[in-house]
Amino acid sequence: MNDCFFCKSISNKDYLLENDLAIARYDNFPVNKGHLEIIPKRHIKDWWSTTTEEKIAIFNLLDEAKKIVDENFHPDAYNIGMNLGVAAGQSIMHLHIHLIPRYENDVDNPRGGVRGIIPEKRNY
Repeated sequence: MNDCFFCKSISNKDYLLENDLAIARYDNFPVNKGHLEIIPKRHIKDWWSTTTEEKIAIFNLLDEAKKIVDENFHPDAYNIGMNLGVAAGQSIMHLHIHLIPRYENDVDNPRGGVRGIIPEKRNY
């Protein structure tokens, strides 16, 4: 896909890590310092379109990326997330997984974690 931001990043070698089927790169609009994205090289929209091999490659890079973030940014915790579809907030229609480092006191109350995407459902 010539107009896909992530496909361009892959072809321009704008990434930190890679394996045969996926790359990892720093997010252009990081939520926290060290925020990375893991992206399959094949242009696919969502998780359910990946092959078993792509899933393995993505998880392998997720593990490698965490080691780099741990060494360079020393976070206290992590969120891992995917926005799958426009209604879920996906803005680039190329699958990508966010590895978001979390730090003590980066928000007033982290309880609920990813449940915070719907603020009134966050605290339970």
